[in-house]
Amino acid sequence: MTSVAHAPLSGRLNTLVIASRMDADRAVLTPCGELVHGCADTLATTLAALPAGAGRVELDMTGVDFMDTAGLEFLDLLDAYGRHHGIPVSATAWNGQPRRILELAGLDTTDPLHTPVRTTDPEPPVPAPGPSAVALERAERLHVLQEEIGQLRRAIVSRPLIDQARGILMATHACTSDQAWDILRETSQRSNTKLNAVAAAVTASATPDGPPLPEDLRGPLRTAIAEHTR
Repeated sequence: MTSVAHAPLSGRLNTLVIASRMDADRAVLTPCGELVHGCADTLATTLAALPAGAGRVELDMTGVDFMDTAGLEFLDLLDAYGRHHGIPVSATAWNGQPRRILELAGLDTTDPLHTPVRTTDPEPPVPAPGPSAVALERAERLHVLQEEIGQLRRAIVSRPLIDQARGILMATHACTSDQAWDILRETSQRSNTKLNAVAAAVTASATPDGPPLPEDLRGPLRTAIAEHTR
């Protein structure tokens, strides 16, 4: 059985599809696509279709390549289903950007539905005589991770705007989603302007009372459109 989320007109990249199969009393679900708006509805449809004898639900998240805050609603729904039916649920095999979002949310990246058991009597730390090479390396890795998390925060905020701009280009120039993405990316590179700033300008110029596209973006955008809509 497969459940599919409806793609909005804003130009979402990958519609969420959830395939399911039964292995004895174990329901194995395999989502593929993006955990964005509407993903919880797709999960609800899939769970409602499971047989009454399902004694466990396991999700393999390998095929999920992007998630925003709607992915947390997805997990909340799965957790509530397990509690309501009194059965164990799990969501494992996270990777890439979704795994980073789990880290950002402070969740277990192995299985965010698993609550780790904390020891009540931890061993006291061994005092270090001073900063070591290992400590400095860890500090550097932490700094890199913090920068990456900051980039993910900005990506989550700017993504809806970029999707709107792609939708406008697709409707205006009869191009595909991938072509619209290439047009925005190349305009950004040619004009030395951040991608979300290009998307904001394209989106604003498409509104009835919006400002015209800035002069420094017109030429690069026109060139990119010509290259990718031949």
